Amino acid sequence: MKIILGITGASGVIYGIRLLETLKKTEHEVALIISAWGKKTIALETDYKLSTVINLADTVYENDDLAAAVSSGSFKADAMVIAPCSMKTLSAVAQGYSENLIPRVADVALKERRPLVMMVRETPLSTIHLENMLKATQAGAILVPPLVAFYHRPQTVEEIINQSVGKVLDLLHIEHDLFPRWGA
Repeated sequence: MKIILGITGASGVIYGIRLLETLKKTEHEVALIISAWGKKTIALETDYKLSTVINLADTVYENDDLAAAVSSGSFKADAMVIAPCSMKTLSAVAQGYSENLIPRVADVALKERRPLVMMVRETPLSTIHLENMLKATQAGAILVPPLVAFYHRPQTVEEIINQSVGKVLDLLHIEHDLFPRWGA
């Protein structure tokens, strides 16, 4: 698969990073776009160097490059994931406002009927957030808020992160062993 990953400035950049780390171990190709605030949040929330994160991807595009190959419907991608997805980016996607590359590529995914998985991150949620979530899902997006599941009895933050990332991989039909399955 060819997957486009957008990392925005919402808290939880580790979800995007873990997804990159997991996909790096597979045959799947990843094109990466990191927003300006995504870059800042990587520095604020993790010990990862930006260069380390970038090196996990096969291709990297600048978020302000609306002429990038991935901005066109003729670019052959199988899916897009936004992890984490800020409410600003959700709003842009829900309204069809392609101010920069991440929402533009999401718009392309929706119009081309390709999977768009968004790990939306915010709490509490306002009516505006909920309305934007509804609009995005009505347009075809799949929202996967990274919520803690307890059935697999996580003992570490890493296990919690892995379970949420594993749910995204499940939606993309990519095999993984990030968390134990119910009843396994």
